[in-house]
Amino acid sequence: MGKTALGAPAKKRTASKQERQLQLIRATIRSVAKNGLADTTMSTVAREAGLSQGIINLHFQSKDRLLVETLRYIADEYKTSWEKALDGAGPSPAERLAALVEVDFNMPVCDRNKLAVWFAFWGESKSRPTYRKLCATRDIQYRKELGALCQLLIEEGGYQGLDAMVLATGLSAMTEGLWLDLLISPRSLTREQARNICLAYLASAFPRHFSVPPLREMSP
Repeated sequence: MGKTALGAPAKKRTASKQERQLQLIRATIRSVAKNGLADTTMSTVAREAGLSQGIINLHFQSKDRLLVETLRYIADEYKTSWEKALDGAGPSPAERLAALVEVDFNMPVCDRNKLAVWFAFWGESKSRPTYRKLCATRDIQYRKELGALCQLLIEEGGYQGLDAMVLATGLSAMTEGLWLDLLISPRSLTREQARNICLAYLASAFPRHFSVPPLREMSP
C-alpha cells in the first residue's frame, strides 16, 4: 500500500471480493423487498448498490446465482444467530428455549427487508429445487433444536400427554405467522408483542417453566 503526501498509509481504493459480494447481496435484499423476486434484475440491484451491472456479472455471473447466494446468506445468518443465542443462554432447557424465541424477534433476524425476502423465496420454493433445499435445511435444523428442548422440558417437568415435535412445529408455525403479520401489518403488531405471544404459547404447554407475559392490546 502506498503513502499519502503526509506519509500516512493510503486508503484502499477498492473493496475486497468478500466485501463487494456482501454489498451486492445486501443490495439484492433491498431490491427483492421493494420489487419482489420477479422484478428484481441486475439493473435494480446495481442501482441499490450504486455499482455497475458489470461488477455484478463479475462476482455472480447471473441473476439466478445472485439470488441463490442471497438466500444462502439469509439462511446462514439465521443459523448463526440462533446458535449464538444458545451459546449465550443459561444451561436449563427453558432458558435456552426462551433465548431462541428472543432471537426470532430481534435484529438482525426480525428485519422487515429480510422477512420480505424470505417469504418471497419461500413462495417460489415449490418450483425451484435449490430454493426448496435451502429453505428446508434451515427449517429442519431449527425445528430439530426446538423439539429437543421441548423433550427435555417434558421430561424435566413430568408433563403428561405432550409431544415434543408437535409443540416444536406449533411454535415454529406461530413464529412464521407472526413474522408475516409484522411484515404485512407492522402498525398492528410490535416485535415485543410477537415475542410475548410465543412465550404465552410456551407457558400454556409448560406452566411450571414459563409464565404468561403481559400481552399489551394490539391494534385491529
